[in-house]
Amino acid sequence: MGTVIVGAIVVGVVGLIVRSMVKDKKSGKSLQCGGDCSHCGGHCH
Repeated sequence: MGTVIVGAIVVGVVGLIVRSMVKDKKSGKSLQCGGDCSHCGGHCH
């Protein structure tokens, strides 16, 4: 039973991470540099 609970928690956390990445991508943020051009050499936009 404990394995099922831990597995559900891990799946939930991974789901939240993927959801956040998709949301950022739709809002125009790059997954590589996070939209902060000072860190990626100004290659954003």
